[in-house]
Amino acid sequence: MIHLIFIAGFSVLFLVILYNFGGLSWFGQLPGDINYRGANTNIHIPLTSMLITSLVLSFLANVLLKFL
Repeated sequence: MIHLIFIAGFSVLFLVILYNFGGLSWFGQLPGDINYRGANTNIHIPLTSMLITSLVLSFLANVLLKFL
């Protein structure tokens, strides 16, 4: 169990480092992501990005649960 916490922590750290150095600049800019900018309004709904994130996390969770 403690190994899973370390893996999750290092994964989050890795994603933060990628985000800070521009490695995830494409996230939220995919086709299917809704971005509306009005005069006083900014609306951003990353549908495609969240769908891909959900699929990847579900796959990783299934793989991890299979080995535990």
